[in-house]
Amino acid sequence: MRLWPRRGPAPVPLVCREFVELVTDYLENRLPSEERARFEAHLAECDGCSGYLEDMRSMLATMGTVTLPADAHTREALLRAVRDLRGSG
Repeated sequence: MRLWPRRGPAPVPLVCREFVELVTDYLENRLPSEERARFEAHLAECDGCSGYLEDMRSMLATMGTVTLPADAHTREALLRAVRDLRGSG
């Protein structure tokens, strides 16, 4: 028996593709509370996305210890490669 009415429709579950798109905002604590709840509900159910999140955390921890080369040409080539991988190049 429900003692209080539901507020609006139930949230739409996240799919893995959407999870991947939101992972950076999640790690930077920039998701609104409803999106964060959807994200964490998916995380609790999906082993693949749980692994992906841990890989991202590990990569970010590693990247924090990496310094870019002082050589401007090499640095720009690396940054361009990252932008191309992200599709924003």
